[in-house]
Amino acid sequence: MNHTAVINVVGLSQNLLPFAPYLSKFAANGSLTNIHAVTPAVTCTAQSTYLTGLPPSGHGSVANGWYFKDLSQIWLWRQSNKLIAGEKIWETARKIDQNFTCANMFWWYNMYSSVDFSATPRPMYPADGRKIPDIYTFPANLRDELNDCLGQFPLFNFWGPKANIVSSKWIAKASRHIFEKHRPTLNLIYLPHLDYNLQRLGPRNPQIAKDVAEIDEVCRELIEYFLGKNCKVIVLSEYAIHEVDSCVHINRILREKKWLCVREELGKEILDPGASQAFAVADHQIAHVYIHNDGNIAEIKNHLQQFSDIEFVLDKKEQQKYNIDHSRSGDLVLLSSENSWFSYYYWLDDNKAPDFARTVDIHRKPGYDPVELFVDPKIYFPTLKVVYKLLRKKLGFRYLLDIISLDASLVKGSHGRVTKNNQPLFISSEKQAISQQEIAAEQVKENILTHIFGEKYHEKLCNQ
Repeated sequence: MNHTAVINVVGLSQNLLPFAPYLSKFAANGSLTNIHAVTPAVTCTAQSTYLTGLPPSGHGSVANGWYFKDLSQIWLWRQSNKLIAGEKIWETARKIDQNFTCANMFWWYNMYSSVDFSATPRPMYPADGRKIPDIYTFPANLRDELNDCLGQFPLFNFWGPKANIVSSKWIAKASRHIFEKHRPTLNLIYLPHLDYNLQRLGPRNPQIAKDVAEIDEVCRELIEYFLGKNCKVIVLSEYAIHEVDSCVHINRILREKKWLCVREELGKEILDPGASQAFAVADHQIAHVYIHNDGNIAEIKNHLQQFSDIEFVLDKKEQQKYNIDHSRSGDLVLLSSENSWFSYYYWLDDNKAPDFARTVDIHRKPGYDPVELFVDPKIYFPTLKVVYKLLRKKLGFRYLLDIISLDASLVKGSHGRVTKNNQPLFISSEKQAISQQEIAAEQVKENILTHIFGEKYHEKLCNQ
């Protein structure tokens, strides 16, 4: 077996490589190809495909979240590995060699899997309303070990207005720590840094060059470390990010036709999916529309096809072409135009927006919200407001850190739909690792296993 590190540099594409001198040299000395991304090209779906070799119709991760029909609730960013069907890469590898071990460092669906070592964000939520940075690890004592060595995981640098390179540096150091102590055969490492300003500013903004240079340096340190330990190294990405200038408020469209229902709580409106005839779970450039009565599907489909920023409206049969026909998928799956994305917003009056809308709250919101990356520009002294809120927290008062904007036009980059002119990458330290100009996302698992076991890994698997 060959020890192998797989470094997931989120958002990396060939368009950005000119700003990454080390990764460019690494690719030139090894091999590079594009990945034909899975639909939707979002974190949970892409990673599930890479690790199982299956499309969404097989593994069931149809987006970063979906409507749980038996609960009549929308859940995003669940963490249990039990949600994902299919044989995971580490399970396949153990069939070939029972001595194989794997460390999963911050790839998603990280909890309760059969890997040997893992770490993932898992904040604590005391009853007084606080959100305390923390991680969940396996084995459990690894949590204290990493905290003692590296300090508390920088959760607020991992997502939200303060998200920056700090979290990626912490994950890189933690990955090195685990390898130094345990030497897992396969090391899965997630570096999210590029995701932030690519969405805030858009991929063409001149400031992006600085972000790419920062993650290039983190990658240099990691790659040189692993190469120095006689490991093979793969650098890949899940998706490329597109410039956007338009937002589709899909739930407002459904509400205006009286298909979507809300209920009022303390003067604020809460989406009521179980009572709605139709509603959408919006996730970047994809939206799953769930429809209570099958007899309304054709009417709703015809209505949504009238909007120019919605490029595809796929019924269940049409979803088969994109391998997203799964019981968790919407009755209709929408793909935006390349320069557009879908918001989860469902209220028609900002005064009626729920209290969590103006906070960083990835679990309460019934859809993905990239506006969480921005402090509301209408707040004149945001630092003072944050200090005041945190002071109330220290004094023991409940508090609401309501500093997030409701202006979707702030977002300048998105992803989810697949295009040929801007694709994720697969880079290997091995010169002859890949000869194709493009591989399918479903082939990533096979290519990683080939790095570990050599070209005849299929034969080895059959002999077990």
